[in-house]
Amino acid sequence: MADRQQTDPAPQWWSRPEGTAADADREGVPAPRPEAGGEEVPGPLPEAAVAAQVPPPVPEVRYDPWGGQPLQVVDRGRQGRGFRLWQVAALAAGTALLAGGTGGYLGVLAERQSSTRLELPQAGVAADKGRAPDSVAGIAAAALPGVVTLHVRGASGSGTGTGFVLDQQGHILTNNHVVADAKEIAVTFSTGESVTAELVGRDSGYDLAVVKVSGVRGLRPLSLGNSENVQVGDPVVAIGAPFDLSNTVTAGIISATGRPVTAGGDKGDGSDISYVDALQTDAPINPGNSGGPLLDAKAHVVGINSAIRGADKDDPARQGGSIGLGFAIPINQGKRVAEELIRTGRATHPVIGVTLDMEYAGDGARVGDKGEDGKPAVVADGPAARAGIKAGDVITKVNGQRVRGGDELIIKIRAHRPGDPLTLTVLRDGRERTLELVLGSANGS
Repeated sequence: MADRQQTDPAPQWWSRPEGTAADADREGVPAPRPEAGGEEVPGPLPEAAVAAQVPPPVPEVRYDPWGGQPLQVVDRGRQGRGFRLWQVAALAAGTALLAGGTGGYLGVLAERQSSTRLELPQAGVAADKGRAPDSVAGIAAAALPGVVTLHVRGASGSGTGTGFVLDQQGHILTNNHVVADAKEIAVTFSTGESVTAELVGRDSGYDLAVVKVSGVRGLRPLSLGNSENVQVGDPVVAIGAPFDLSNTVTAGIISATGRPVTAGGDKGDGSDISYVDALQTDAPINPGNSGGPLLDAKAHVVGINSAIRGADKDDPARQGGSIGLGFAIPINQGKRVAEELIRTGRATHPVIGVTLDMEYAGDGARVGDKGEDGKPAVVADGPAARAGIKAGDVITKVNGQRVRGGDELIIKIRAHRPGDPLTLTVLRDGRERTLELVLGSANGS
């Protein structure tokens, strides 16, 4: 072998086994051949033939076990380079942007789908928006075109009230305390149109006044009802401008009828006190409602809203607005006074011709002992004198209705017209007697 001819002995772990066929061929010694039954075993080949069969020698590489490189090199492939820090950061940022964009898109899509799914059912616009005529909405729709808001300016300041149209000539009925001492009066209709108005007449005793507008077309007068037909429990609707909130509609019932109410008296001499045999209602009425209509279920005016009862003045929790105690002048009284104010500018008051003792604390209204300026308490040849009433008599009933004081007697009398007959129950010397009289007339203030 060529390895055996080397000077340096080869390491034993690298030596080739002895006696292989390759070694034998290289030494020119025939390799042992298996014997086959009956076949000739050829002998050694000629040297030239052997030389022809042997491939040319391959240059041998000497192995130096002490060399710097091993003879066998294992190919482990290309060594990975790994990830650098900036690459990791860039990859993370890209992933976050991709995730955020995808999440935002999916969120918007989900929101749209969710909004669509969560849309609540709703009724469509009604083809017929009308209401029953006797409903609150039906009454308001019929009456609002005839209700106005009054803005008044006077020497003592300005204020707001309400009124309603009486006729096509432009007459409007309201409260006296709305227009008292007015220098300028502006009337605003439900359409928003505003015009100036002039005072026709007013009466402090009834707390009623009439103003007039000119040059306004399409006026819608309200229909007047009959307050004698009103009963406790009847539904009513009030329209006005509480605290200057025009065209405000409230509803309630008639709480009482024939409720004696006095209002005013700010002047101190009694000339501005109004006496009203009122309709009481729990429909909310507040400052600014004064002069507005109180309507029945047929949208007919049955009263003129005029006063409210607040909490006691000494009550620290006093409420300035409505507490469910509102009072309206019966339309029968309002109609008569309005007609007189339109016709003459003044109203007449029914009287019995006596001076009352307003300090009397007993039950009933006592006729005084003396009248003003030392005159007799019973006017000579007046209605009371003709009926037989004397000084010191106590009037306890009017037409069978009990009277508890002087104010109530005045209210009961003013609920009638001059010339109306009355039946009075009088207490004299401990005995009751019934007297008939016919009401007289006096000019109002």
